[in-house]
Amino acid sequence: MRDITKYLNIEEELPKLPKVLLNTIQSDVLEIKSIDKGCRKYIDTCSKIPELKDAFYVVYSKYIDRDNHKYEKFIFLGKEGEELFDVSGAEMELHGLLACTNLDYTPEYEAVELKK
Repeated sequence: MRDITKYLNIEEELPKLPKVLLNTIQSDVLEIKSIDKGCRKYIDTCSKIPELKDAFYVVYSKYIDRDNHKYEKFIFLGKEGEELFDVSGAEMELHGLLACTNLDYTPEYEAVELKK
């Protein structure tokens, strides 16, 4: 999968996304999701981590299972993909805070995913 580009429109949607994050997301090493700003967990978490109010996306490893997220760093991004801050999984849990992104998969990536 690493030789297949994952998202068709990521550079247009997130023009300030750091190159290293762009490459690891596009090669399917890391995952990016939108933050669900309407959920109760978001509101509760903002009281503990006020910087979360400026974040629109989070980057994390999709290969680390939920039980081991405490060993991971979650990278939070602004509206244009600019890196804002990171938080360890020991400080917060992402479960219940994520939504789908407005990023479109490439036809090649979708074809591979359908075969799974």
